[in-house]
Amino acid sequence: MRAKISGAPVPDTLVRLVRAHRGEPARRLELVVDIGCGRGTSSRVLAEQLRPARLVGLDAAPALIAEARKRVGRIRGVQVGFLQGDFHRMPMPGSSCDLAVAAFCLYHSPRPEDAIVEIARALRPDGLSVLVTKALDSYREMDTLLAAAGLDPRAEHHESLYAAAHSGNLADLAKQNLDVLTVEHEEHRFTFDGHDHAAEYLATNPKYDLAPGLYGNPGALAATLHEFIPDRPITTSSVITYVVARTRGARS
Repeated sequence: MRAKISGAPVPDTLVRLVRAHRGEPARRLELVVDIGCGRGTSSRVLAEQLRPARLVGLDAAPALIAEARKRVGRIRGVQVGFLQGDFHRMPMPGSSCDLAVAAFCLYHSPRPEDAIVEIARALRPDGLSVLVTKALDSYREMDTLLAAAGLDPRAEHHESLYAAAHSGNLADLAKQNLDVLTVEHEEHRFTFDGHDHAAEYLATNPKYDLAPGLYGNPGALAATLHEFIPDRPITTSSVITYVVARTRGARS
């Protein structure tokens, strides 16, 4: 996030879209689920700005759940909890959620359509969902950098991390089980100061085939980049896509 130079904060956009598309804005949200909540950044904003009676953050990684609990803490008037779980089998009763947010997580599933079926199951008859993903060609300039340095000659040819659920197909996936209300795309741009800064991102990216000792080691990766490529700032981008959908057949 230190590299970001343009693009609205994703949690703020989530709140804006929910407020714009809620069927009964005067009624308090009872249960909001933040699927793939990670470290809880969006969970905190959703709880503070939407003020639901209850918010549950769900993630498969215990370490991230622990971080989210610390980051969000207590919010007056909102019951906040975090659960470890699989978004293909959410620990939510059917027809229980007013709002389900799934940001930057569906592409981790080999069958994201199954996860969307589960979201549809958990939503109330008038429930709303906001699904968020990235474009297939996100951060392609980083691919070019690694290929030019010879650190991963096939960097520009690996399958996108977002192939399963990306900007081009997410709305179609959602339409199989939800009524899509709107789709928004926004370009986010990032400038890394140089090799040291870029290596912080590259060294933990599972897309790349890096030599032993480079993956997970930003210092070593930066040193190797300095050896082969003149140091310079690098600007890259990603299109963020928001799909807002409602329970199938719900009243407008």
